[in-house]
Amino acid sequence: MSINNFSDRDRRLFIETFTGDGETVHIFWNCLEKRTVRLCGRLIPDGVEDPLEYLRCSELVEPSARPSFDLFCNKVNSEINQWASDKRLAIDIPLRLREGIAYTLCHVSILFGCGDDGRFTSAHINITPYSEKEISEREIIDIFTSEKAPKIFSQRITRLMDKNRDRNIAFIQFDVDRFKLINDTYGVEMGDELLKYIKDSLTVICTDEQPFTRLTADVFMIVTAFDTENEIVGFIRSIESTMGKKYKGIEYRLTFGVAIAEDRKLHSRCHGDNATLARKSVKGNALNNIGFYNGSLKKALYRQNDIEEDMADAMLNNEFVMYLQPKYSISTGRIIGAEALARWMHPKKGLIPPSDFVPVFEKNGFIVKLDQLMWEKACVKIRSWIDSGITPVPISVNISREYLNFFDVVGKFRELIDKYNIPIHLLEAEITESVDAAETADVVRQMKKCGFTMLMDDFGSGFSSLNMLKTTPFDVLKIDRGFLSEFMESERGRKIIAHTISMSRDIGLDIIAEGVETVDQAEFLQSCGCDTAQGFYYSKPIPEEEFDKRLNPEKSPFSK
Repeated sequence: MSINNFSDRDRRLFIETFTGDGETVHIFWNCLEKRTVRLCGRLIPDGVEDPLEYLRCSELVEPSARPSFDLFCNKVNSEINQWASDKRLAIDIPLRLREGIAYTLCHVSILFGCGDDGRFTSAHINITPYSEKEISEREIIDIFTSEKAPKIFSQRITRLMDKNRDRNIAFIQFDVDRFKLINDTYGVEMGDELLKYIKDSLTVICTDEQPFTRLTADVFMIVTAFDTENEIVGFIRSIESTMGKKYKGIEYRLTFGVAIAEDRKLHSRCHGDNATLARKSVKGNALNNIGFYNGSLKKALYRQNDIEEDMADAMLNNEFVMYLQPKYSISTGRIIGAEALARWMHPKKGLIPPSDFVPVFEKNGFIVKLDQLMWEKACVKIRSWIDSGITPVPISVNISREYLNFFDVVGKFRELIDKYNIPIHLLEAEITESVDAAETADVVRQMKKCGFTMLMDDFGSGFSSLNMLKTTPFDVLKIDRGFLSEFMESERGRKIIAHTISMSRDIGLDIIAEGVETVDQAEFLQSCGCDTAQGFYYSKPIPEEEFDKRLNPEKSPFSK
């Protein structure tokens, strides 16, 4: 239809739409030929080959908004170059419309036109400043789409579900790992900037059919329709790649939780809660940052909450006790040491196994307090042996990685040795070696310099390797129980164990074998030159009183 077929009134309205108030900008952009035609507005001059690149290189974009605008421009270029499907892209960005005036929040939208082959060839760019009233309305909408007032967001989710009755719906929740540390290190203002960047990025990444919101603090949620699980993972990976891993030099990592709305009768908040459980289930996982909800997660969270509710009182009420697992000399059958292990004697639930509470404590940081308690109990036990005239044996205690990163390990150990006046060789320290070994090695060297014996725990568990042996600062290697049981099954595996022990002894490292469960294992280890073992063949971890009884060598069932 020609514009001449419109009435004079309609034609005037059409012209006024483009001329507006002089601030609105309309540009026709031939993306392939790099030509623009300015229909109205003064923000971008005539003859610009790429209007977005012109804005990107100018001083017209507010500095704090540049990362978000860069992301938007990259997305536009991607759409042009890859025959993508998003025909409309938009972003809200503060722009300086004229020289000498303040930045104004503007809505920048691009509507693409396609050629015969389906490729985007042209675009209509519209830049419209928001009025004060519209900015106020946006702020109100932001308030009513948060977790505290989710009415509008919930309505958008309901419409999405109604529109996609034959497709699956996913609630994708994510947060910024260790966001508090970012705030503490770079300041709250920079933390707020990062969150704003993430939210602005979502306006570019998500379509109109993918409602999203910032729930609270650093937690965001997107709801989207999908057909396959791979589609969800692909969407999440595109979020990560589009945002990148750095913002103004700050490295950050996102953790995602996904809940599929299998029962659509449930309120959207229930699906959001399930996404929260899935997100928390992979917190701290270095290998996987996407968790999918299933029923067992809820049960696990309930158990975790019970543990966290009781842990502080448990510490005050002395419910954490020390068990000792004896270390035996294979050749003499006598106890020559012990490892201190924590057990939780709950007044109502009985003995809570460490597999239930230790992972929880490692996540929430309470493991640091438990470590210190076990260190002190070990020193008290050594002191009591000395005072009772019992010949003491060394007790090794575990040092969690959380303690290595944030506390003065060497100072604390020295303080305990001085407090209980015990020989330094009787308190040994075990640390699990890992790929991130530089910080560990530094602490180990400091401890050795003071005179402590240092044990590398779980050697052969997957983190450590033979390559470590040439530079390790440890005194003793503890062969992991999994390494022992797996390699004992074949002749080749036995040779690997034998050569590992031989090589370690040649370079001055002592060996302790963990998880020894059979006499065959004990005899094989002894034939290889390993004389110290611990495991269920000798003894499970036992209370202090029972350990004291076994210290008498005449009563040892393993004496030769």
